Amino acid sequence: MIRRTTFRQLQVFCAVAQASSIVRASEALHLTQPAVSMQLKQLEQALGIDLFDRHGRALSLTEAGTLFHEHALRVLAELHDAEETLNQLKGLRGGSVTVGMVSTAKYFVPRLLARFAAQHPALDLRILTGNRDDLIGYLRRNAIDLAIMGRPPRGLELETAAFATHPYVFVAPTTHRFANARGIDLFDLRDETMLLRESGSGTRVLNDEYFRKCLFAPKRSIEMGSNETIKQAIMAGMGIALISRHTLGLELQHGLVSVLDVVGLPIVRNWHVAHNVNRRLGPAAKAMREFVFQNGAEFLVEMFGRDVPRLGRRVDVVTPAAAPTIPRAAEMTPKASARKASKARRAGAASIPAATPTKRKAASKTTRR
Repeated sequence: MIRRTTFRQLQVFCAVAQASSIVRASEALHLTQPAVSMQLKQLEQALGIDLFDRHGRALSLTEAGTLFHEHALRVLAELHDAEETLNQLKGLRGGSVTVGMVSTAKYFVPRLLARFAAQHPALDLRILTGNRDDLIGYLRRNAIDLAIMGRPPRGLELETAAFATHPYVFVAPTTHRFANARGIDLFDLRDETMLLRESGSGTRVLNDEYFRKCLFAPKRSIEMGSNETIKQAIMAGMGIALISRHTLGLELQHGLVSVLDVVGLPIVRNWHVAHNVNRRLGPAAKAMREFVFQNGAEFLVEMFGRDVPRLGRRVDVVTPAAAPTIPRAAEMTPKASARKASKARRAGAASIPAATPTKRKAASKTTRR
């Protein structure tokens, strides 16, 4: 019966459901594989129903498992909130924070959070990584305290703070014919093989929107599942890609790839730290959120240099009715905006105008601190 279910069994079940593997779940939980298997067996016996389909070593949730997973996550989230409420009585001497980040952020977020962890050695820190769709799922299920991501999603009630600018550039092999060229027109790249992230990735969303607005279609495209795979493919001469400048620290430092000087680029978005407005943040999560906001921008300058404008926004509240977007004029340097407008006139392509500040104010509610 369900009342015999233990907290540990719920933890093990959720870990296995996320990893789809007993091996990976046991590593994440620091348990032996037999211990994880035993917890699952006892849970399924207590519930009287199978929660997983077994495919060799791979596991997938059954229909019952999917439904139970949603409830288990809510139970664990409530227990976490209870713990954080008690930790408020102890200040930052204890507590835990679960942070989710998009895969593009993995090139700087662990180093940034290492500084925070060094200041608060008694805190427990857990980091989850995935693409944009994965992070939206974590937020929707209330499975994380904070999310570090690009553009906030529509349809979720989130409080978000933009803490740094986020440039995207075209990257090519060092032997590329345009590697040392200046003022490259986007349409000069139409015969190139374009390396794209998978659907569900924020980088893929940006690529699709940019190409659509510019009426640009590459001759050939290849989809890949990670930034690392794309970078390796670029170095192998397989193609070029429009990806985050913040993924290229080591590659540019060692001269392994080239950034193409395409007119109108970089495309500059913002990095955000976000949380579900319905999730009560404990003192540790609040302190981390403020730490990221106060230190994130300068930390990125330390790692990558200052080649984009400073950030000028504070906090947005994203409602299901309308999620705020960053105006295009604020996302690009004046020089880049002028060059893009000039290119559009030369190409004779129709562009999609950004909403004016007045229209944006009517369309969404924004609070700033």
